[in-house]
Amino acid sequence: MATEQELSDFLKGVEKRAFKRSVYHVRDEEAALDIVQDSMLKLAQHYGDKPAQELPMLFHRILSNCTLDWFRRQKTRNALFTNMEDLAHGDDPDDERFDWMQTYASDEQQEASQSAEALTQRAQLLQSIENEIQALPARQREAFLLRYWEDMDVAETAAAMGCSEGSVKTHCFRAIQSLSKALKAKGIEL
Repeated sequence: MATEQELSDFLKGVEKRAFKRSVYHVRDEEAALDIVQDSMLKLAQHYGDKPAQELPMLFHRILSNCTLDWFRRQKTRNALFTNMEDLAHGDDPDDERFDWMQTYASDEQQEASQSAEALTQRAQLLQSIENEIQALPARQREAFLLRYWEDMDVAETAAAMGCSEGSVKTHCFRAIQSLSKALKAKGIEL
């Protein structure tokens, strides 16, 4: 059984990655924050008494389900209502976007020693990678993020996604191939 401290430590450790994963899926920071908070509450309320080693798999499954629920609600809402705020903003390039640099800011000493050019190149590289990940089909993106962002093994990813291990391997392989091809076309070799 997980103690309150173990549950708290787990949630602290997973919150930023879960938020980023949700942003990739829903492409709305406020909605992503709501989804992550809802997932954390559900984990604590319903599964807080489970062993600590089961928490990651349970949390990622809850997060996936909450994301799907969000999409279902959006589909229903969009079928019934038109959001005037969406019509007002449209595709304004000045809209605030998720900032890789803010999320992955290095410590102050290292950042101060880097040149503005190096920081700009890093920001552009991370933005290119983020754009290519967002362009992946949903299941490939989910499998890729769980395997390589969340560092889950194939079995855990399959359980979290509700599919077979073979499907996870296929989705990850295709995602890596697509990312590699797209980044090479931009002259980015990792």
